[in-house]
Amino acid sequence: MAHKIKRAAVLGSGVMGAGIAAHLANIGIPTLMLDMAPKELTEAEKNRGLTLEDRTVRNRISSDNKQKLLKHKPAPLTSKRNMDLIEIGNFEDDLNRIADVDWVVEVVVENLDIKKKVLADVDRFRKQGAIVSSNTSGISIEAMAEDCSEDFRSHFLGTHFFNPPRYLKLLEVIPTKDTDPEVLQFMKTFGEDVLGKGVVEAKDTPNFIANRIGTYGLLITVQQMLEKGYSVGEVDSVTGPLIGRPKSATFRTLDVVGLDTFAHVAKNVYDQVDGEEKQAFEIPAFMKQMLDKGWLGSKSGQGFFLKQKGEILQLNPQTMDYEPRAKLKTRATEAAKQEKGTRRKLKTLVAANDDRAGDLVWSVLKPVLIYSAQLAGEIADDIVAIDKAMKWGFGWELGPFELWDAIGLETSVKRMKDEGDAVPGWVEAMIKEGKESFYKQENGNVYFYHEGNYIQQSFNKKNIHLKRLKEGKNVIKKNAGASLIDLGDGVAGLEFHSQSNSIGPDIVQMINYAVEEVDKNFEGLVLGNQGKNFCVGANLGMILMEAQDFNFFEIEMVVKNFQDSMMRLKYSDKPVVAAPFGMTLGGGAEVCLPASAIQASSETYMGLVETGVGLIPGGGGNKELYMKQLRSIPKDVAVDLQKVAVSVFEKIAMAKVSTSGEEAKENGFLDQMDAISPNGDHLIHDAKEKVLGLAGAGYTAPKRTKVPVAGEQGYATMLLGAKSLLLSGYASEHDLKIAEKLANVLAGGRLKEGTLVDEQYLLDLEREAFLSLVGEPKSQARMQHMLMKGKPLRN
Repeated sequence: MAHKIKRAAVLGSGVMGAGIAAHLANIGIPTLMLDMAPKELTEAEKNRGLTLEDRTVRNRISSDNKQKLLKHKPAPLTSKRNMDLIEIGNFEDDLNRIADVDWVVEVVVENLDIKKKVLADVDRFRKQGAIVSSNTSGISIEAMAEDCSEDFRSHFLGTHFFNPPRYLKLLEVIPTKDTDPEVLQFMKTFGEDVLGKGVVEAKDTPNFIANRIGTYGLLITVQQMLEKGYSVGEVDSVTGPLIGRPKSATFRTLDVVGLDTFAHVAKNVYDQVDGEEKQAFEIPAFMKQMLDKGWLGSKSGQGFFLKQKGEILQLNPQTMDYEPRAKLKTRATEAAKQEKGTRRKLKTLVAANDDRAGDLVWSVLKPVLIYSAQLAGEIADDIVAIDKAMKWGFGWELGPFELWDAIGLETSVKRMKDEGDAVPGWVEAMIKEGKESFYKQENGNVYFYHEGNYIQQSFNKKNIHLKRLKEGKNVIKKNAGASLIDLGDGVAGLEFHSQSNSIGPDIVQMINYAVEEVDKNFEGLVLGNQGKNFCVGANLGMILMEAQDFNFFEIEMVVKNFQDSMMRLKYSDKPVVAAPFGMTLGGGAEVCLPASAIQASSETYMGLVETGVGLIPGGGGNKELYMKQLRSIPKDVAVDLQKVAVSVFEKIAMAKVSTSGEEAKENGFLDQMDAISPNGDHLIHDAKEKVLGLAGAGYTAPKRTKVPVAGEQGYATMLLGAKSLLLSGYASEHDLKIAEKLANVLAGGRLKEGTLVDEQYLLDLEREAFLSLVGEPKSQARMQHMLMKGKPLRN
C-alpha cells in the first residue's frame, strides 16, 4: 500500500505535543491538536459568564498551548503564519475527527495505562491504513498496542522526537513485532525526507538508544564528580566543546532539560533493569534534595547554576549552597586546546592520566564506552545507529564507537583491563582478530565492524558528503579559502573552508575561476559547504587592519573585485545555485542574492548586517536585494519604487536577520525561483538537482537591464524614517550617517523617481559609500568591538 501523509493529528498539546504540531505545520502539513477538556472554570471564564459546555472553555488547554508557541524560545515555528495550519480541539468532542487524518501522533502523559486507553479510543475512530505512533521517551511500544486491532498494530510504531522538535535532529523510530515493514520503511523515509530528521531505528527497550546511553553518561559524570571532588563548574569546563560535546556540557544541559524531566527518564530505566546497571541509574541524594526544593534548572530560576547580580554561581553538592563558578585549567586542558580537531584533543586529554582534567575525562568516558558496547545488539541493530543517535540526539560530535576509535581502541582496552574493568567479549574478540578500529575508510567508502566483519556503510544518495568526495580525488582546484569539487552528473560545487567561511581574496579568486571552469566544462555550479555556518560575511579583520593602515586603495580594490565576482556569478552562462544554511550574514547573503536560484536550508539565518559594524553592504547586496524585491512584484501590478526602496532600507538599516528559511522568503531574500530543504543533510543534493533542472530546461543567462530607482524623493522618505529613530532615542548620530549613505545607494542618488540606471552605477555608489564609512573612526570602533566581543557596539 502506498502511504501519504497529507493531514495529521497530535494527541496532547503540552510542550512536546505542541512542538511536534508546530514542526508538522512548518513543513506544510495541516494538523489537528487535541487535549483534555477542562473540569473547572478559570476566574476569567467565570467573569465572562462561560460554562464548562462552552466550546472556548472545552478547547482552552489546546488553545492556550497553541498560543504559547508564539512565546517559546527558541521559536518552534519557522513562521508565525504556520499557526493557521494548526487546528485545536479536545478529546471528548473531536477525537472522531482523526478519521480524516493519515497519521496520528500520541503525545499524552508518560503512563502506560493512560496511553493504552487513548490508543484504544484512537483504534475506534481512525481510518483503515492510517499510521499511528507514540512519542514516548521509553515506555514499551509493544505493550501500548497489545489490545488493539490487527490493522492498528500493523500500522503502529514509536516515533520518539527530541525536544525541541524543530531543532533537534534525532528521530528514533521503534517498530513492534507486528509493525508492517512497509509502514516502518515509509516512516523512516518520511522522517528523513519530509520531516528533515536524522532517523535511527531503535529496538523496543527502556529509553531506546540516545536517552539510555545519554542518561547513563550524565549520571556517571555526576558520580565521578562526587567521588573525586570536582566542582560543578570544573566538570562543565571540561565536558563541553573540549571533548566534542555541546557548550552546555553536563550540568548546564541538566538545567536546560529540567531536573524533573531528567529524573523521570532515569527512573524509567531504573525500574526496568537490575544489578549494577540499576545502581547506575539511581539519582544521587543531593539531586533528590534539589527536586524537593524545586531547584529544577532554567524553568525554576535555579538548579546546578544560579545567576545572581550578573554573576553565575555554581551549586556545591556537599553544602547545597551556591558559590562562585570555578573552571578546571590544567596542563592537559591547555595542551588539548592547542590541538586541531576533537579527535586530537581527546587523545591528548585521555593520555594525561596524571592530570586532574585528563583523569576526569577518562573516568567519564570509559564507562560510557563499555556500556555502549554492552548494549550493542540489544538496543540497536549495529554500532552506526548508536553513534548516530548520540550525535543527533545529544549533540555529541563523535558517537561512542567513533570516540573509541579516536583515542585508540587497542591501547584504551588494555588500559581498561589493567584497571580491572570487564570489556565486552565481542570487543576483545575483535582485537584478537587483528581489527584495529570500529570504522575504516577505503576509496571514499566507510566500513563498520559488525559480527566479525567490516560492512560497507550505506548512505542516502541525497547525503552528498563533500569531505568524502574530496578524499575520492574529486577536487578540481583549491586554495586556502575554497575548493572547486566535481559533484558528479556534470555539476561542480564551490566549497568555502576559510575560518568561519569568511570571504577574503582567496574565495573571490576561486569564485572567478569556478565561473570560467563551469562555463567550459560543466552544466552548472552549486555554492555550498558543510561547515558550521554557510558564511558569516567578509573578512572583517582584514578590512579593519587595512583601514587602520590607511590602505584605502587596497580596500577599494578588494571591494571592487568582490563586486565584479558577484556580477560574474549573476551573468554566468551556466546556472549557479546557492545552498545557504545556518548563519548566512553580510557577504554570505551577498554571495547568494545574485545566484540563478537559492536552495536554502530550513534553518537559514540570512541578513545583510553590515550596519552593526558601522558599514553598509559592499558586495552588491543593496542592489541585489532591491532588484530581487522588484522582480517579485507581479507584472500586472503597478510598482511603487519608494515602497520597495523603504522596505529594503529598513531590512538593511536594522540588520534584520531571518530566523528560518521561510522567514528569509518573507523578508525578500528568497523568491519564487528559490526553495527550502527541510533536511540540511540533503541541501547540496537538492541544490545540485536544481542546477540540473535549470540546465535541462535550457537555462540562459539573464539579460542585463537597467534598474528603476526611487530617486531623490525616495531618499528623503528613507531619511525621514532614520531621523525619527534618532529623535526618539533609538538611533545615534553615527547610525544616521550610515543611514544617509545607505539611503543614497538604494535611491540611486539624487535623481528623478523612475530614472533607469545601470547596475554598475549602483555598485559604484555602494563602493563609494562603503569606503567613506570604513574611514570613519566610529565605524572602526564598531568593527574592533565586533571582532573582540562578538557583538555590535552602538556608538
